[in-house]
Amino acid sequence: MKPVVIFGLGSYARVAKVYLEKDSPHTVAAFTADTAYIKENELLGKPVVAFEQLTTTHPPTAYQLLVAIGASKMNDNRTRIYQQCKALGYEFITYVNSKAVMWGEVEIGENTFIFEQNVIQPFVKIGSNTVLWSGNHIGHDSTIGSNVFIASHAVVSGHCVIGDNSFLGVNATLIDGLKIAPYTLIGAGAFMTRHTQPNSAYIGARAELSQRTSQEFNI
Repeated sequence: MKPVVIFGLGSYARVAKVYLEKDSPHTVAAFTADTAYIKENELLGKPVVAFEQLTTTHPPTAYQLLVAIGASKMNDNRTRIYQQCKALGYEFITYVNSKAVMWGEVEIGENTFIFEQNVIQPFVKIGSNTVLWSGNHIGHDSTIGSNVFIASHAVVSGHCVIGDNSFLGVNATLIDGLKIAPYTLIGAGAFMTRHTQPNSAYIGARAELSQRTSQEFNI
């Protein structure tokens, strides 16, 4: 098994390094980023290598990659880097946490990272370059596209389709059978009951200050 180079220096990359070392057979060899973003030559005990030099220092014949970039610009930054690395001939790992629950008949693409406590039911398809942070429910027969980011504790009910480069915020909920178009942003706590349009944003209702005091509620 080839050692792994992680592209990224931010929170996702740092967290991914720990998960890979504690919960996978993979060995992390180094981090990489564009020269302009490198401030230190080492991160978490691993060398930081300029991406411009990566094919020389860590060639695709000897190393695999994980592109660990967040959801910035509706996942476009991660998509661009993933495509750049792929064009250079690199292979990518896929990571599924040992504490995620899958019942089989699930398809998962490359460079996809699935954190702990995700429940993924049968006949789910998940594309490449997608992130499922901790604690989500992905219902049966649903399809999650490529370059998607699903934050923690989202509920995707059965037979949903989530288009490429979409983002689901913390605690978002999708009822059965929804079609989420590409580049849809669904905000934290949003309760979705209808299909979406491409390049659209749906922001959930925010909690409002009640005119009643907390002691007036029978809890």
